[in-house]
Amino acid sequence: MRTLADKTAAFRALHERPGTFLIPNPWDAGSAKLLAYFGFEALATTSLGLANMLGRADSAVSLDEILANCREIAAAIDLPVNADLEKCGADEPDAAAQAIRRAAEAGMAGGSIEDATGDRSNPIYDFSLAVERVHAAAEMARALPDPFVLTARAENFVQGRRDLDDTIRRLQAFEKAGADVLYAPALWDLALIRTVVSAVGKPVNVVMSSADPSITVADLAAAGVKRISVGGALSRLAIAAVANAARAMRDQGSFTYMRTTMPSSEVKQMFLSAR
Repeated sequence: MRTLADKTAAFRALHERPGTFLIPNPWDAGSAKLLAYFGFEALATTSLGLANMLGRADSAVSLDEILANCREIAAAIDLPVNADLEKCGADEPDAAAQAIRRAAEAGMAGGSIEDATGDRSNPIYDFSLAVERVHAAAEMARALPDPFVLTARAENFVQGRRDLDDTIRRLQAFEKAGADVLYAPALWDLALIRTVVSAVGKPVNVVMSSADPSITVADLAAAGVKRISVGGALSRLAIAAVANAARAMRDQGSFTYMRTTMPSSEVKQMFLSAR
């Protein structure tokens, strides 16, 4: 197995080399091994996928649970992993920055801090506080012994605030505050994506879980996107398959879904071969 130093160096190199790379999102050790088997160079955890696994709402998972999931995934595979840390478990900047240290201790090569508060009555942190939080997280990341990759997320569009100007303003401020990667979830078309990418100087992550699914990797690469994730989409895809099978059993007494399952021997081989 590679050391954390090896993983963090490899993760940073992915962001520095030319072109675009995929960083799909497992929700547990098994799904991480499955994705590793297919040759992806890095993975990213998903808070939604973890919540789905636990049978909870996305906002109802604690930072301790997020980090425990990170630790299990990091131990299962020999790939760099980025942690979806949501709001980093705290409002106050220095307290939130501790989540970056803890993520590194859990074996993460990178992680994110977002400006969503988790409070429906006030869903986005005020601009100055959001920037202070990113700055504190960046300072913590720089103090770590290995080169942790910090992603800063502007959550306006996820929270229903389709304010592109404010989103860009926040991303630009996060860049100046020390973020390595910038991320505005829920950009749904190439025009928006191009606008965001052209407005900043750091690598941009685009999540395809809420974007036009006809957009391809080649399209995103041409738009200047560095990193492509899928958020909780793979988890929701797995849930959809189980739900369809459950409906077939309940409503038709049918087990024909068995024909589309993967043989246990093949599953075992994937898990054994994954790195």
